Amino acid sequence: MAKPDHDTPDRIFTLAEANELLPQLNQRFATIRRAKSVIASTKDEVSKASSKAASGGGSPVGALYIRALHEISGSLQAIHELGVVIKDVDLGLCDFPCKLEGRIVYLCWKFGEEEIRWWHEISCGYKDRHPLDGTAI
Repeated sequence: MAKPDHDTPDRIFTLAEANELLPQLNQRFATIRRAKSVIASTKDEVSKASSKAASGGGSPVGALYIRALHEISGSLQAIHELGVVIKDVDLGLCDFPCKLEGRIVYLCWKFGEEEIRWWHEISCGYKDRHPLDGTAI
């Protein structure tokens, strides 16, 4: 049995396929942002409860905190399972492996953008992206 190539992406997207996922990705990143806000607002209370855990401490915000952690984890897992590469959770920056002229490149998208308009080489990042205008993808 051949050994799998770990440099080969699990999924290769067309531009249309990647764009079809954007509503779902926008929803997932909105969930992540809300959950991160809950974590930030409950962090101090949870930290106090954690320091008293050995003596049976607890917190009324503990369930909110744990639920927010699960929402983040579940959303990131769901995005990963789609074959999308998450580059920056805070920005909602994602890459979609795509074929261009026989090589793999990344279509580049950021949370809130209505459509994918950029691409870059897999060895490069966001700052080295190129517009899709006129690119045969």
